[in-house]
Amino acid sequence: MTRTRAAITAIHGWVPPDLLTNAELEKMVDTTDEWIQSRTGIRERHILKGEGKGTSDMGAEAVKGLLKKRGIGPEEIDLLICGTVTGDHIFPATANIICDKVGIKNAWSYDINAACSGFLFSLVTASQFIETGKYKKVVVVGADKMSAIIDYTDRTTCVLFGDGAGAVLLEPTQEEYGIMDSILHADGSGIKFLHQKAGGSVMPPSRQTVDQRLHYVFQDGQPVFKAAVVGMAEVSAAIMEKNHLSADDVAWLVPHQANLRIIDATARRMGVGNEKVMINIERYGNTTSGTIPLCLHDWEPQLKKGDNLILAAFGGGFTWGAVWVKWAYDGSHP
Repeated sequence: MTRTRAAITAIHGWVPPDLLTNAELEKMVDTTDEWIQSRTGIRERHILKGEGKGTSDMGAEAVKGLLKKRGIGPEEIDLLICGTVTGDHIFPATANIICDKVGIKNAWSYDINAACSGFLFSLVTASQFIETGKYKKVVVVGADKMSAIIDYTDRTTCVLFGDGAGAVLLEPTQEEYGIMDSILHADGSGIKFLHQKAGGSVMPPSRQTVDQRLHYVFQDGQPVFKAAVVGMAEVSAAIMEKNHLSADDVAWLVPHQANLRIIDATARRMGVGNEKVMINIERYGNTTSGTIPLCLHDWEPQLKKGDNLILAAFGGGFTWGAVWVKWAYDGSHP
């Protein structure tokens, strides 16, 4: 019996036009361009500005570009899943708002919060709806407005993050393309190293939480770095071993763009050369759920039908995982 798989049939990315460079950060906190680039690989990041602008605005732009590229209307979409930690509101889901802004009326939608692994968790979840035959067209969005929860007086975090969004379309295929396999993990004990202290039900917003600056990202850098290096590298190697893939079989490693040293460690563990690693952290920083789809968007012209891609991420919580994707079309014309 022929198996139905979920193939990525189109991709689009979008970042806001305003830039925050390392030179500008030098004027805001005690840091230098050399220090930032040597430790993270980041040169600049995009920031969403404008009153009332949120994650849904970036997600909507990515989805509009996606539908235009594929040549389909919003009424054809069955489901939209958005991976994000910076939803427009506590509720409703940002996915719902994206659908409204794009004109998607015949679908249901919801958010997945898995921090920097959000796009991968959303992609694997969405693929199940295609593989079971439930739906024909599912959109997966990875989008975050990290500037909304970053303390720009904290030099340990403000240099790392940017804003951006990407979206992919999943459709069924009976060929050997698409989402081939995945390994996903979570370890809630990692909360103490990376989280946002206030704003949820444990510590609701109050004058005190605002005055104490508790609504921003808190990160204990060294434990997070160590866990990310081990987690992302090991899970990427594990999915290759599970599926008998050698380094020669892999066309591209598509890593979460958190830190250049973490990316390098993952590539070394896989035995993949730098020429096979998608890296754009220097231009965008860490856009959390947006990093992997933005990489795919930037490299789309170089992708070939049948290419083996390993998508890998590590996020707060802790969450981490890897997905093996066999690319379903050539270049920028799905």
